[in-house]
Amino acid sequence: MTPVPTDPRLIVGLDLPSLDAARAMVDRLGDAVSSYKIGLTLLARPGGVAFAHALRAEGRFVFQDWKLHDIGAQVEGAARAVAEGGCDLLTVHAEPQVMRGAVKGRDAAGSDTKLLAVTVLTSLSDADLTDLGYGFSAADLVERRVRQALDCGVDGVVSSPLEATRVREIADEAGRPGFLVVTPGVRPDGADKGDQQRVATPRAALEAGATHLVVARPVVGADDPLRAASAIAASIAGVARRT
Repeated sequence: MTPVPTDPRLIVGLDLPSLDAARAMVDRLGDAVSSYKIGLTLLARPGGVAFAHALRAEGRFVFQDWKLHDIGAQVEGAARAVAEGGCDLLTVHAEPQVMRGAVKGRDAAGSDTKLLAVTVLTSLSDADLTDLGYGFSAADLVERRVRQALDCGVDGVVSSPLEATRVREIADEAGRPGFLVVTPGVRPDGADKGDQQRVATPRAALEAGATHLVVARPVVGADDPLRAASAIAASIAGVARRT
């Protein structure tokens, strides 16, 4: 397959065990992928944050997936530090105190970092939420947290593809058409769901209202990652961009 032009809506998750493996994957994908997510496994390694900064210095779009969750003052300080270091997307948990702290820290940094609030992890089912003590279904909890995210002034949310349509409706009703909806739990047709519970195909997720897709194992775990990434980009090429 001839690689198709890069689609920045496709964010490849570098869910790999080492920085060497992550760098090798970036080199292997070359110009076919311009956007990457770096999660806790890599960020926590010596040199992990420096690797994220190096990718951005190369012109990549970098999503640091910290999922910050602490008292407001701590989140404020951490968000400011990440934003000052240079980052395109940064995640925090979608709790009002956390989100307000993150907005305050990012704004103090004078940065263009976009803040994403994680609504409900895509690995959680309704039964899991019951076990955790929530009195909401995943869909209802996502809706509640999206409204709180809009009130707190973050730039978007992370939610499963199954909730993307409702998230988009709520954001549009609030006068925020540019609100980002970033969806993990994206699986091409026939791909293994892994530990994800609420999934959809890349095209279906964008058509439902997502602005960006996070895809990890279907690309980095493929026998031919370049071919896999190119196939996903080709599958979404005809879907209109929202941002």
